Amino acid sequence: MFGRIRHIVMKEFIHVLRDRRLRAVLILPPLFQLVVLGYAIDLDVKFASLAVLDGDRTPLSRDLRDSLTATGRMTVTHEVSRAADGAGLLDSGKVDAFIHIPQGFQRDFSRGRNPAFQVVLDGTDAAFAGLLAQRISGTTQHFNAGILEKSGKGPGPRVEAVQRGWFNTNLLSRNYFVPGIIALIVMIITLMLTAMAIVRERETGTLEQLLVSPVHPVELLLGKIIPFAIIAFAEVAMITAVALLIFQVPLRGSLTLLFVSTPLYLLSTLGAGLLISSVSRTQQQAMMATFLFMLPAVLLSGFAFPIHNMPPMVQALTWLDPLRFFLVIVREIFLKGVGITTLWPQMAALFLLGLLFFGLGVAGFTRTID
Repeated sequence: MFGRIRHIVMKEFIHVLRDRRLRAVLILPPLFQLVVLGYAIDLDVKFASLAVLDGDRTPLSRDLRDSLTATGRMTVTHEVSRAADGAGLLDSGKVDAFIHIPQGFQRDFSRGRNPAFQVVLDGTDAAFAGLLAQRISGTTQHFNAGILEKSGKGPGPRVEAVQRGWFNTNLLSRNYFVPGIIALIVMIITLMLTAMAIVRERETGTLEQLLVSPVHPVELLLGKIIPFAIIAFAEVAMITAVALLIFQVPLRGSLTLLFVSTPLYLLSTLGAGLLISSVSRTQQQAMMATFLFMLPAVLLSGFAFPIHNMPPMVQALTWLDPLRFFLVIVREIFLKGVGITTLWPQMAALFLLGLLFFGLGVAGFTRTID
């Protein structure tokens, strides 16, 4: 019995190692994913941009500001003179948080009261905002410990950070994740369906019949992708309705803009699916290739882990990820209510990536039917 098992084991190893494509799948993608995702998954604040309004301009307020930026992980990128300017920077996404130190900050401390400063966080990225809130709270505690050590006295007044989330007041994770699920499900559905489309026809032997029929290759291509595009729009409508009615996620922007942006995103996902379908010989290979494409795309998109935390080389890879840009569009339409004047860079990036992926997909499809 053991001899027969040994021969079967050897046969399977020989089969796996003899297949050049399978050898590449077993070695290269795991190494790539380990290196890239090992850097991408980082639950700490590596860099955060701050706008500061120092209404007190006293030694205590300057010491607090220096304490916040001492580690280099938070940097004051904008000095403002009005609270409205800080709110505008948050609204445009130019800063991650707005720090407001009010007038009378040091006076309250000198009189034995607990002085407070306000921290307004960009809640559209609830995961990163939560990490940043913890970092600011920890820095404030360290600042208070330093004051106590310098005074050499017993417990005295303590500086307090009053934090609030902008666009997502309580930093609710569902307000952050549920809109992102729209982008995620659209990618999964269209990528998987399109990846299986051509390879299924080839595997069952019907592709040759279609090619010798009066159907033109362009008609065959459109006939393959149009149903999946319609399904994607139906998924967007269904998930949006669920988000609004069940999860009570606010929709502050234009639903029309969301549906106008969706075709730009579909260019990339449908094109990637066509490319996978054209290079795969079997449905199992198509499924594996789809998984290998989706895992890095999701983790590098900012869906769960902040792009801020990734090393520059990994951040550069995220510019090739269409999910990254559509996530920004969806979340800002839902939570910020911004319009095309703010989102046009993301829409332009989606269009360019769509041309790239769809062009590669069409080229692969053309090569398949030749």
